[in-house]
Amino acid sequence: MSVSVTFGEDDLTEQASETAGRLVSEGVPQSLAAGDPTLWGPEAAPEAAVRLGWLNLPLTSRPLLGEIGELVEWARAEGLDHVVLAGMGGSSLAPEVITGSADVPLTVLDTTDPGQVRRALEDRLESTLLVVASKSGGTVETDSHRRIYEKAFRDAGIDPARRIVVITDPGSPLELSAREAGYRVVLADPNVGGRYSALTAFGLVPSALAGADVERLLDDAAEVLPLLSRSEGNPGLDLGAALGAAAVAGRDKLVIEDGLSEISGLPDWIEQLIAESTGKSGRGILPVVGADPGDADDELLAGIDTDGVVTVAGPLGAQFLVWEYATAVAGRVLGIDPFNQPNVAESKENTAKLLDRSELPVGTPILVDGPVEVHGELPPGMEAPKNLSDVLTGLLEAIPSDGYLAVMAYLDREAAFDAPYPEGASFEEMTDVWSAADPATLRGMLAVRTERPVTFGWGPRFLHSTGQYHKGGPQNGVFLQITGAVENDLEVPGKPYTLGRLQLAQALGDLGALASRGRPAVRLHLTDRAAGVAHLLAASREV
Repeated sequence: MSVSVTFGEDDLTEQASETAGRLVSEGVPQSLAAGDPTLWGPEAAPEAAVRLGWLNLPLTSRPLLGEIGELVEWARAEGLDHVVLAGMGGSSLAPEVITGSADVPLTVLDTTDPGQVRRALEDRLESTLLVVASKSGGTVETDSHRRIYEKAFRDAGIDPARRIVVITDPGSPLELSAREAGYRVVLADPNVGGRYSALTAFGLVPSALAGADVERLLDDAAEVLPLLSRSEGNPGLDLGAALGAAAVAGRDKLVIEDGLSEISGLPDWIEQLIAESTGKSGRGILPVVGADPGDADDELLAGIDTDGVVTVAGPLGAQFLVWEYATAVAGRVLGIDPFNQPNVAESKENTAKLLDRSELPVGTPILVDGPVEVHGELPPGMEAPKNLSDVLTGLLEAIPSDGYLAVMAYLDREAAFDAPYPEGASFEEMTDVWSAADPATLRGMLAVRTERPVTFGWGPRFLHSTGQYHKGGPQNGVFLQITGAVENDLEVPGKPYTLGRLQLAQALGDLGALASRGRPAVRLHLTDRAAGVAHLLAASREV
């Protein structure tokens, strides 16, 4: 089965058809399929020239299957049935979708939260296989995870060389150090950027080790590949033309639904792909995940195997390729380079500078409401708040008529599952308990109190995704950051900081990047995490 793209609205059908026709007249489908790096202008050409390898991955990744099969056999023979993936951005999001859709277990570490890392570390270490995924090895989160696991293995009398698999680019510093350490190394295609890497070793290796059928992914992608050079019947062209045309016409908030799909979590992967690819030069498409569609004129509803204004149906491997192609097409329509991420490095540089300081500049709270401290500058014109509900109300009122609110939580995204529930509770009752302890619940509670989109991201995960859009996209975002006190920190071996210090430095570094652009941004610090989340959710009910 290939991918189908259908439209449920006459206006969008007309806009998409007109834009696709113009692209065809410019020879875009054939040029893109041939890997022409000049499609996005002379400034983008050098980057595009080394970032178009994803176009042929259904074919070029096939030789990896033998190497992957040998790795899987070795891991099973060693009894390594707990696969932990240390990776950020595209290195973690695609495997999470693949394994979730295949219903096979994979522990993903794309966090610097000490509690979340400790939870993975204390789970079946004796049968753990760590997959370290990084193009260069310089990603601070992934480097920290590797260091922590190396020490844990050694402390347990386990040789890390028998427990660590590294995925990286040929000739990278990580490849050299991994081979010196005796780790198994799988090389990825260097001509593919992270967010386009779903069908490279970065997506395939951890997914196969967890038990997913990755050959099927390549087969499904290969089936749609011949369509992507066509002028008609090209799902990538149709989808890209629709996304680009809608954004140019003002519908630049893409609400993505997958409620009825057998594919699990694809919107999270699409979110990174589109936000990081298009959110720059003051333009871009903002993906909104986990939200009900609203009535705002600037929203466009996309459904994954479920009805939307745009509906995209088809198997996962083909969906990966079509969405990548469509994003590249939308980039041309918007007049941006879909392969760079000019603002991602800024938060990283801010974090590094903060870590060099003897103490982090946490500042003095402007308000303390129970277990929640309020830091930052309130939006212009907002009256001095008396409590946390006033703060939330002020942020919602500060959203521009074409803007959005982004909630960014630097917390443990699995901590809610630790909330106690009554013995004998039904699954529905357990779900209610978890929801009441989950910071992500705040998104929905605030969304019903505004007509504007509300997004939610876990830090630092979102820094490799929507973080680019926040800083490079339109100047219409309002930002609510949440941090929390750390009770049981983790040292990062060989580094002068702990995970807790790194996590807070990342939060402060990103807040500084937003503030430097005049983005309204407030930080809520939970002095007690569990009590703070409960208090925050209670305050949101008073908005």
